Amino acid sequence: MQQYVVLQVTLKEKFIGTGSGNLTELEGVINTQAAKGYRLHTISTAAAGSKGFLGGDRIQATLIFERL
Repeated sequence: MQQYVVLQVTLKEKFIGTGSGNLTELEGVINTQAAKGYRLHTISTAAAGSKGFLGGDRIQATLIFERL
């Protein structure tokens, strides 16, 4: 069994308003790994803009989970 799992989630800005439009996706990733016996050890973020049509700011979150 793996001792660590590394995953990335891209948080996208809401089309209307402020904040992230997909925090439930991030929550789902964390809860899925917790159900497998891992805990969130480290989270790192990097901001990136998007120049495409209807693009908004993006935050790339890298999550490191450690087996309990």
